[in-house]
Amino acid sequence: MEIRGPRLLPARREDIELHTADGLRLVGELAQPELSAPVATLVALHPLPTAGGSMDSHILRKAAARLPALADLAVLRFNTRGTASPRGVSGGAFDGGAAEHHDVAAAMAFVRDRGLPRPWLVGWSFGTELALKYGRAHAIEGVILLSPPLHRATEAEIAAWAHDPRQVVALVPELDDYLRPAEAFARFAPIPHARLIAVDGGRHLWVGESQTRRVLDDIVDAVNPDALPLAREWPAS
Repeated sequence: MEIRGPRLLPARREDIELHTADGLRLVGELAQPELSAPVATLVALHPLPTAGGSMDSHILRKAAARLPALADLAVLRFNTRGTASPRGVSGGAFDGGAAEHHDVAAAMAFVRDRGLPRPWLVGWSFGTELALKYGRAHAIEGVILLSPPLHRATEAEIAAWAHDPRQVVALVPELDDYLRPAEAFARFAPIPHARLIAVDGGRHLWVGESQTRRVLDDIVDAVNPDALPLAREWPAS
């Protein structure tokens, strides 16, 4: 059967809770390969909650649905403070990316406590701001930025990655609503090792199966390229 849409592939899935240093409970899910240990871990940071973003935003949901089976990856998704989704509501209130540094830290503490290997921060839109602002403080292999708007990350916070050897990968849609490739190349120029991928025909929300597959392929290319090409079909159960 063709792999598309919201189809869930086999995985070990568990509802989890994160606990922040400022006393909040955040809800989330951890998905891992069904029969083996993961080779790497994606910590997903979702789009802007005040615009409907959550751990269930479609690219992150599909990453958790597919990549444990297709690429041997663990995928940790969670709702940042004040964010609601079918999984539940995280405590606290949206703070524009400021107090959310506690949320990123809580996720990384969970990764450490569970012994999850080779963590990467995968941010989408608002989530890219959190990755750029706070990722350097944590033991990660790199950041993957989907549709980075660069509204909240300051020039100094971007430039700080220039002297950090960890990977910075950005997928920039040709038709993005906020930051398009030409401007993105200029904004990321202070990071000489940043890898910017201009996606022809791409849009900020990555709507449609072809764009979903493109994003997931590029994530896996950065994190576990041995798993490529990703299967497009899965045996019927």
